[in-house]
Amino acid sequence: MATSQDASQISLNDMTGRFNGGSFKIDHRDTNTILSVTLSPNISFYAQPGAMVAMSSQITLKGKLKFSFKKMLTGGEMCQSTYTGPGEILFAPPIWGDIIPIHLDGTIQWSVGRGGFLAMTDGVIKETKSQGLGKGMFSGEGLFVNRVSGVGILFVTSLGAIIQRNLRDGEQWIVDNGHLVAWNCPYSIERSGGGIISGMHAGEGLVCRFTGPGTVFIQTRNPEALSEWIAGHRSPS
Repeated sequence: MATSQDASQISLNDMTGRFNGGSFKIDHRDTNTILSVTLSPNISFYAQPGAMVAMSSQITLKGKLKFSFKKMLTGGEMCQSTYTGPGEILFAPPIWGDIIPIHLDGTIQWSVGRGGFLAMTDGVIKETKSQGLGKGMFSGEGLFVNRVSGVGILFVTSLGAIIQRNLRDGEQWIVDNGHLVAWNCPYSIERSGGGIISGMHAGEGLVCRFTGPGTVFIQTRNPEALSEWIAGHRSPS
């Protein structure tokens, strides 16, 4: 049966589990992580295109093009890979990073940041939703983010390790905008020195102020900072 779990009870140490028609195991945490999924006959599983490392010869793989002008304009996912059992599939993120399962019971909706989605079981619903012009321009996630709901298991990935923070009712947690992975509570965008942003010039030092109750997953490395580091260490041509 599908596993249900309240957000406050998610354990990053719980790296094996079962879902309706299959099971999973996550190994080699927390920067060289790999997800192993075993499917029963005729059970489907969905993943980010290009995430598959290897699979059993009995697995059927289909790629589904999901065209929309919204995705074309925002650089969103244009297709989805569907795997049908029986057999085993190995998945991994595109760069060194972690993978965690988020168990959905149909009562809580999650937001997943850009690049955070890896895979999901049947029964999970993933939609691309607008988060408003202000948050889209300053949060680092773009105008649209993935909104995930339904019943099943969502697998998210990161750059570096993943840290979980469970917020009590009214508790606040401030996160640098380049370190977001997934969250299920509201937030506002502020300058790192404090205060809600007020103009288009506030392009640096931005943070997200989350307010509980809810859970926030963050990554220990910032993709933009990594890109700048790599550019700064390139040999002169």
